[in-house]
Amino acid sequence: MGKYTNLLLKYIPGGAHTYSRGADTFPLNAPEILSRGKGVKIYDAKEKEFIDYGMGLRSVNIGYSESVIDKAAFFGIKSGNNLTRPSIIELKSAKLFTNIIKSAEMVKFGKNGSVSVTAAIKLARAYTGKKIILRCYNHPFFSFDDWFIGSTVINRGIPKEIRDLTDVFFFNKIESLKKKIKQYKNNIACVVIEPAADECPRINEQNFCCGLEKCNRNYKNKNHFLKEVQNLCNDNKIVFILDEMITGFRWDLRGAQNFFNIDPDLSTFGKAMGNGFTVSAVCGKRKIMELGSVVNKKEERVFLLSTTHGAEMGPLNAFCETVKFIKNNNVIEKNWKYGFLLMSGMNSLSKDHNINENFYVKGPACSPSFITLDLKKNNNLSFRTLFIQEMIKNGVLMPWISIAYRHDANILKKTLMAVDKSLYIYKKALKFGIDRYLKGRPIKPVFRKYN
Repeated sequence: MGKYTNLLLKYIPGGAHTYSRGADTFPLNAPEILSRGKGVKIYDAKEKEFIDYGMGLRSVNIGYSESVIDKAAFFGIKSGNNLTRPSIIELKSAKLFTNIIKSAEMVKFGKNGSVSVTAAIKLARAYTGKKIILRCYNHPFFSFDDWFIGSTVINRGIPKEIRDLTDVFFFNKIESLKKKIKQYKNNIACVVIEPAADECPRINEQNFCCGLEKCNRNYKNKNHFLKEVQNLCNDNKIVFILDEMITGFRWDLRGAQNFFNIDPDLSTFGKAMGNGFTVSAVCGKRKIMELGSVVNKKEERVFLLSTTHGAEMGPLNAFCETVKFIKNNNVIEKNWKYGFLLMSGMNSLSKDHNINENFYVKGPACSPSFITLDLKKNNNLSFRTLFIQEMIKNGVLMPWISIAYRHDANILKKTLMAVDKSLYIYKKALKFGIDRYLKGRPIKPVFRKYN
């Protein structure tokens, strides 16, 4: 480990404030520490430049240090940032948010996704009077709170009584959800799920992604997996929670729920809604959200989010300016197009190297995923590490693919040149053995029981 990694581990548990930023989740040749970012480029402590596809853990959908958004945030900071009573921008942001997101009749802002999703869970339990949470197993992260972490392999420190209250079902497998609903009968408070990840909701048993510049599957009119989930929730009086931390302000300005034509009871947003600034939201139907009110005299109150910094003016100004920028510059459409060109280019190069059955890119064009398989066509973290390692050698940090508005034609050209060189080594590793080419240990998954 290098100097900065050792220092980070000395002073910060895990070496970072998000485990997915930790040294163990990157190859050994990854920059240990970063000094700044601009557009879609990042710079290490010695000002070495990399093209970035991590984009602040998917929180930046326009570009780092975007001047008009920064100015809006600075204006909020210079106006006091955190006042004694609600601010004007707090009201403006709430009105803007509820106008954009159709299912949002009320909204409450927070600072990160974990607290917003947990707030939705609390509302669901209060509204239904039930305890059991069903969460989608295939989606990697919902919250750092006990209700979620207790359902993972890293459940040390969480009482069994809490762990037993969360169970899982599987994306695009509606029978797995039906089975759990039958098992728990009338004790389920909510179902929590992301709209999509590396695959789209299944339509009529057809489980694939079209891979087009703009998805042409008829989600608006046809029945699909998410609609089935919604219908099951409605029929069984279960609160339907849609976690849009990743999909929000990427799939569609009005959220993936608009793209897939669904109507959740509660939703959560964050990440790209502020182009990297610290803002998140829990929103939904008034009849549920109002449980956290101070004026509803009909029901016992729910102590919902109460955060000193939840409505800071800097990040809320950034949110409003981000929405304006997305609208004025067709950011969503541009990012879908770029993703399609990147995905097509990477798959074409993989085919040129005759390893397209071992390396390929799939998923919706606005958020593609690269798949790294070994000779036996099994998912392999060593080969994933090798690809990321080689991309870093060629000036591109691509731990995953997160697309931003400032990824342009020149960046695409440089990226595909790096992919070409990286896949050349990948092919050699398949032929002669990965140990010849991988420098050091493979990356490790965040959710593992031991170090």
